[in-house]
Amino acid sequence: MNIGILGCAGRMGQMLVREISATEGAMLAGGADHAGHAQLGQDIAVIAGLPPCGLRLGSDPAAIIAGCDVVIDFTHAAVAPAHATLAAKHKTSIVIGTTGIDTAGTAEIERAAKIVPIVWASNYAVGVNVLFALTKRLAGVLGDDFDIEILEMHHRHKVDAPSGTALTLGEMAAAGRGVKLNDVSARGAARDGQTGARKKGDIGFAALRGGDVVGDHSVIFACEGERVELVHKASSRGVFARGAVRAALWVPGQNPGRYSMADVLGFTDEVPR
Repeated sequence: MNIGILGCAGRMGQMLVREISATEGAMLAGGADHAGHAQLGQDIAVIAGLPPCGLRLGSDPAAIIAGCDVVIDFTHAAVAPAHATLAAKHKTSIVIGTTGIDTAGTAEIERAAKIVPIVWASNYAVGVNVLFALTKRLAGVLGDDFDIEILEMHHRHKVDAPSGTALTLGEMAAAGRGVKLNDVSARGAARDGQTGARKKGDIGFAALRGGDVVGDHSVIFACEGERVELVHKASSRGVFARGAVRAALWVPGQNPGRYSMADVLGFTDEVPR
């Protein structure tokens, strides 16, 4: 399977180069990053700390998309939807790991998914996707007598908050209760000052940033007299790269549509669209 990478010179992009190079059945087809990147023209394998592969870092996403079976996008919210549109134009499957995409961008991705299969997940770690399923199940079992708080921490360079993974956890918790996240939560509005008592049914968020934390997520269910916590901690971005490559090997040949990592793993009944 020929796989291209958008955002190839970034931390995740370099990890993806290494993961594709080490995965049976996966072939590195090329990589691109934004115009003006200091490493444009350099060998993408060398950028990732590997021996040369003969593929140079470019700045034209269309050229990468047109030359591969599937492309993996870990770029920015401002450009990822346009990459999905290009993938639809070239009939290339796409795996999107970019988070923080707004309503208009989401609609653009949904339009592209009518033409090509797209896997779009907030987190590609297998353990996190199990956490999504457990959160939904536990929220349904415990009911709204338990307050739900979602805590996440990431490295100092992360630009969106709460993380896409935290918001997906909130969506899972809300789905377990049979409601929509926007019906019960301000989606991460920070508590500050005299906020009043916590409202029953709210799903709260807290976002921490610092150091080089890859990604920590906790879902806390608390009521009078007891507390249940679900926790996932990623110590390496390798878990995200492995999941994204797994999705890239799975998605070509699927029918057009928007898929989640749960589809890739085979437990779609646990994760709502």
